[in-house]
Amino acid sequence: MEIQEAIYIGSFPGESKCPTDGLPEFAFIGRSNVGKSSLINMLCGRKKLAYTSNKPGKTQMLNYYKINQSWYIVDLPGYGYAKISQKKRKEWERMIQGYLLQRATLQCAFVLLDANVPPQTIDIAFINQLGEMRVPFVIAYTKLDRLKNDEERQTHIARIREALLEYWNELPPQFETSAERGWGRAEILQFIKEVNERVG
Repeated sequence: MEIQEAIYIGSFPGESKCPTDGLPEFAFIGRSNVGKSSLINMLCGRKKLAYTSNKPGKTQMLNYYKINQSWYIVDLPGYGYAKISQKKRKEWERMIQGYLLQRATLQCAFVLLDANVPPQTIDIAFINQLGEMRVPFVIAYTKLDRLKNDEERQTHIARIREALLEYWNELPPQFETSAERGWGRAEILQFIKEVNERVG
């Protein structure tokens, strides 16, 4: 699948305010500064579709991008490092959970994990929460170009997988990505295409 058109539709403060056209949705979420916006831009072949920032916490609502007039990428706020008040953090958590639990058109959540860092407790907890909520998800390892060779990349990924397998019997599909080099683009778009074909 190729993305011919990617349009920013809007930012919404909660699931009940989101588009009602019934198109399939694929949500992207991860720790603040995991490279979420860069990955979305890479997938869409646009440099500035999703806003990127060195300062975590810039995504504060449910950001919708309509792809080829037939499905959505939904950019969710990151969790973790953003310097926000406890009140605002709770609001974000309610917004994200409300979206994940109630959004009937959500087909899958892409959970982004930075392959450069050891397994993070906050990532494992979030993934386990998705399992408890029965939200379908896949994993995308990001920033793999920053590791010096394939052996090092596989070692870092294996470390994360081992940490997750302490809680899971098996893991969902996983994608190895680099926004800088375009790694993983074809595989992710093919996965989305196959999901869309199944839901018809």
